[in-house]
Amino acid sequence: QVQLVESGGGLMQAGGSLRVSCAASTRTFSGNNMGWFRQAPGKEREFVAAITRSGGSTYYADFVKGRFTISRDNAKNTVYLQMNSLKPEDTAVYYCAAGTGFGSSTYNYQYWGQGTQVTVSS
Repeated sequence: QVQLVESGGGLMQAGGSLRVSCAASTRTFSGNNMGWFRQAPGKEREFVAAITRSGGSTYYADFVKGRFTISRDNAKNTVYLQMNSLKPEDTAVYYCAAGTGFGSSTYNYQYWGQGTQVTVSS
């Protein structure tokens, strides 16, 4: 079982930067691929970024390429999402996920956090 807790969300102005974190409760963290997803009001949950167990490979949704960076620290059981050049359309609840799969489908991930709200004002 993997428990995930996101933190670091908040209110930012467009063009600003924010880093959200996701801490895992288990030493098996390094055995899981990790992903970030987001869900805006009235919309379906969508893929943002993913990173492999070792951190050697990453994958991004087209709409965040060049702006967001996913990383992980296996010694701290934590995955990060650095968000730069934020836009109002980035406003959403951001969820981290852990799983044995890798990629953009939610089916790749068996464990989910509760989410952290990110709001970007224009």
